[in-house]
Amino acid sequence: MDLPQLLLVGLVLLLGVVGVLIPGVPGTWLVWAGLLWWALHVRSTLAWSLLVAATALLLVVQVVKWLLPPRRVRGLGITSRMAVFAGAGAVLGFVLVPVVGAVPGFVGGIYLCERMCLGTHGEAWASVRAVMRAVGTSVLVELFACLMVVGAWVGAVVAA
Repeated sequence: MDLPQLLLVGLVLLLGVVGVLIPGVPGTWLVWAGLLWWALHVRSTLAWSLLVAATALLLVVQVVKWLLPPRRVRGLGITSRMAVFAGAGAVLGFVLVPVVGAVPGFVGGIYLCERMCLGTHGEAWASVRAVMRAVGTSVLVELFACLMVVGAWVGAVVAA
């Protein structure tokens, strides 16, 4: 696979990760489609194994999301700015502390955004708890799975 096409696959994967944070965008399916595109062009055992594992993981995540309580967004003040902070925190945490850093990074991003808006630690932490109860858990589960797939893809591309 040549470099421009590899960069396009990476862009689709990145759009999928960002799409997880935007309601109505099928982020998980964009990540899977990008990985499928890559596997169809590379045609190696590693590519097909990664596609099978990612498919299984992303299907499990869809079941887990369905089992989690429904999203209750009204009245919480969830903004696109908060989604950007949470997503940036998750990606930064995932890179700094591989895999497990995504969770504290996600929560830390929400906290930082709320601390900047509300001012005090107590109000910011109460808001973080409310957001995590309402939507954070399902978004975090989906984002974490997509980050794991993208991380595995980056590792496979570097290893190849």
